[in-house]
Amino acid sequence: MEKLLKLSFVLLLGSILGCSSTANTSTNLEEIAALDTMVSARMFEVVSQSAQPMATIGLNSISNAGLLPPGSSPGRIDLTTNANYVRVIGDSVIVYLPYFGERQIGGGYNNKNVGIEFKGIPKDFEIIKNQKTDGYRIRFVIKNHGESYTMTTELFPNHNSAINVISSHRTPIAYNGKISQYSPDE
Repeated sequence: MEKLLKLSFVLLLGSILGCSSTANTSTNLEEIAALDTMVSARMFEVVSQSAQPMATIGLNSISNAGLLPPGSSPGRIDLTTNANYVRVIGDSVIVYLPYFGERQIGGGYNNKNVGIEFKGIPKDFEIIKNQKTDGYRIRFVIKNHGESYTMTTELFPNHNSAINVISSHRTPIAYNGKISQYSPDE
């Protein structure tokens, strides 16, 4: 009986260790190299597929009224049919992101700028290589119409992205999407 237990333990341990994946496969190395090339050239675009606004009573009320896009909930809004992007072109950044959430400080009358928009050179722009994930963290501050945004973007070798936006006038929001090479001619 004891030998059977030992054999079962060895087989279980072997199957667990045998199922582990290697960290740097050739595909993974190719993805890392492609990401490194895009970031070092500073010519890339992030297109978000979903937004995760801060859950508030107001957002839940909008959801209960059926005013969110199809396939969306108060915690995750589908952006696959919405135009949006964060483009890095050299030292410049172009941001066009829809915003879902609440204003904490009132905006002007007849304000048509309800999303997060910016075009220019941001403040405190930094790109940091993440040695653990082989990805990058990009952080910058932009100002538009008296409002300040701190944007932190995580880029991963599999070309996924996570953007966090903290505003001086609105509740925070996050976006998940994909990074790709940006070509201004397209």
